[in-house]
Amino acid sequence: MRSTLRIAVTGAVAAATVLVAGPAQATPPGPGVSGRIISQKTVGDTDYILREITIPPGQATGWHYHDGSLYAFTQQGTLSHYNSTCASDGIYPKGSFIQEPAGPGNVHIGRNEGDTPVVLDVLYVLPHGASFSQDAPNPGCPFE
Repeated sequence: MRSTLRIAVTGAVAAATVLVAGPAQATPPGPGVSGRIISQKTVGDTDYILREITIPPGQATGWHYHDGSLYAFTQQGTLSHYNSTCASDGIYPKGSFIQEPAGPGNVHIGRNEGDTPVVLDVLYVLPHGASFSQDAPNPGCPFE
């Protein structure tokens, strides 16, 4: 009896949460956007992770922010970077360095508006155990 009641209550709470909260409307990365870990090391309470990110032509990272700092180098293509005001805050062709500050006040998106894949080498400096990024909803920009 108790387990039946527990299952019923859990189901009702889950259904109410979905109905009341609705979708988060985060913008996930576009099709074909990929990443692979090249190296990672934890020192104290900080994770240092080097990844290669590939963004196909016409695709984007989705709106997001990071819980730690991010440093990147453009290996190939040109990355167009936009902040939460919908303004471009940088165009990064091959050979460029990019720095992204931490925190939810730094929501941004990276877009490949060119015709060749963008390939980035990205160093994440994150609190131990943090995810690479936190999804964020489109702040009202006419793209993504």
